[in-house]
Amino acid sequence: MLSASYIVGLTDGEGSFTVYPRPPGGRRGGKSYKIELHYYLKLQQDDLNLLKKVKDFFGCGAIYFQRDKRENHTDCYRYEINHYEKISDTIIPFFSKNQLQSKSKKNDFNLFCKIFKMVRKQQHFNEKGLAKIMELKSKMHKNRARRMREIRSYGGNVNSKFLEDNRPSIQRRWE
Repeated sequence: MLSASYIVGLTDGEGSFTVYPRPPGGRRGGKSYKIELHYYLKLQQDDLNLLKKVKDFFGCGAIYFQRDKRENHTDCYRYEINHYEKISDTIIPFFSKNQLQSKSKKNDFNLFCKIFKMVRKQQHFNEKGLAKIMELKSKMHKNRARRMREIRSYGGNVNSKFLEDNRPSIQRRWE
């Protein structure tokens, strides 16, 4: 059995709290936005047994195979909880009691909780509430995705803006 501290560390390193606003219409033909909340852990293919232990720890969720065609990436497995009640009854209480250590993941979790509370109050059904949710979501995963896009933007190499912004630290590594 895994410990709470181990789950927190694993989430700090490999986890994600993510919000997906789904516009009206979609597959189910809804008339308003649907807000999906997801907790993920994604690990390489050979760590499937570890994800099974995480699933046993929480007593819910699902594990999916995820093929990755990107260069320098391998296929992996993703453990996911996206059921509203499981997020409410399991994920939020667990990470509220067992604090994340990394600043960025703590920030994402706090924003995730704020959005969850707004969805529970059905604030995403009005324009003002939906706008606030979108604003909060835009603050999640701050700078990580943009920074990676900059690094990969030149055929997988570091682009000139990244080099310019990080020149002193890059030069130190290469001297």
